[in-house]
Amino acid sequence: MAGTGSCEFVVPGEGSEYNGAMRGWSFPVGRFFAVEVRIHAFFLLLLALAIGVGPLVGSSAGRMVSLWLLLLFAVVVREGARGLAAAWYGLELRGILLLPTGGLMTYATNEATQRAAEPGIERRMAVVGPLASMGFGLLLAAILLAFAPGVNLIARPWIAPAHLLRAMVWLNVLLGAINLLPAFPLDGGRVFRRTLPGVAQPVKGSRAAPAGAATSGLGAGLAWGRGAGLGQWIAIALVAAGLLLGNLWLAIMGAFVLIGAHMENQGMLAQSDSDSVLMRDVMLTQFSTLSASDTLEDALQRAVHTLQDVFPVVRGGTLVGAVSRQNIMEALAIGGNSYVQGVMTRSFQTAQPGDSLVHTLGRIAGGQGAQLVPVMDGERIVGIVTPQNLSQSMGLLNQSRRLCRSEEA
Repeated sequence: MAGTGSCEFVVPGEGSEYNGAMRGWSFPVGRFFAVEVRIHAFFLLLLALAIGVGPLVGSSAGRMVSLWLLLLFAVVVREGARGLAAAWYGLELRGILLLPTGGLMTYATNEATQRAAEPGIERRMAVVGPLASMGFGLLLAAILLAFAPGVNLIARPWIAPAHLLRAMVWLNVLLGAINLLPAFPLDGGRVFRRTLPGVAQPVKGSRAAPAGAATSGLGAGLAWGRGAGLGQWIAIALVAAGLLLGNLWLAIMGAFVLIGAHMENQGMLAQSDSDSVLMRDVMLTQFSTLSASDTLEDALQRAVHTLQDVFPVVRGGTLVGAVSRQNIMEALAIGGNSYVQGVMTRSFQTAQPGDSLVHTLGRIAGGQGAQLVPVMDGERIVGIVTPQNLSQSMGLLNQSRRLCRSEEA
């Protein structure tokens, strides 16, 4: 239903995920080709750590900052390649969040988000990042071998502030290699999920799956791999290996894989929760209707005595349109008293109680949005969903589900 008011529906999960991942603890660095690029605060924390650790390892602050800039450049190359791949597949990007292990993308529309989750596209997008990083690293190695043959590329340590040219190569190669690990949110975790049997889709509650998913160790491992749990265990292993081997870079990468796994897990659970919401779960069942033959003054008087902001309009029990309180007041101010049928919206889309909320709102998301979605049982209106009540209903529903989960636990 096209609405004339300023309120529009937003698909649950899309806005909250964007605000949580992109704006929480991150800073904007600019917009490039209409894509907002932000850098996570942990990337800046890594810079402060590098400057602080520099004197302890006998390196100047300038060299530590240079090493940090090389890592940032490696991430930019990787995410630039992924951005080009997204454009190739017609996925309109909203923003990219830069992390030391790579980046997280958010899409501009619900359709783009759903298309990016298709197995074929997700698998191909997942291999772009590692291939870009490792390919760029090998290209740099070839250039150095051609123009600076004195640089020993295989000497240890591979990544050190004292050997920036060698570090430039290995930062890209190892960034690609780390992202091939079969763990979320790394690219390898997405390929792992799509290519192995029984791991085709992320599922809600996957963190508890090993307890009863399968009797064999392999079956339990695959079930665990569906969520971010495997990513967290691999991250812990990277941190432990870095500490045992005295490799600070490896430990730091493990820490950021752990952070990314947590962010991915939260986003996955939020999306799963949104996908499971039906129209009957959030619709208003106590609502008022207006008649097409009601005058605007009568309609305004009825609107005064209810918190409802949009009203279904009926004629002889048949739904014929919708009108908002704002539309009524504006029509009275401009043209004086008339009839509701003269200002109501006549084009609208309906839903059934068992329809998915996400799919319904995605279906009507084009154009100017919607002020109201009537929920029909045959020819009878059994509920309505408006932008105003949706936010409150979703909040109460999420709270109710959290309480149920805590009681089950």
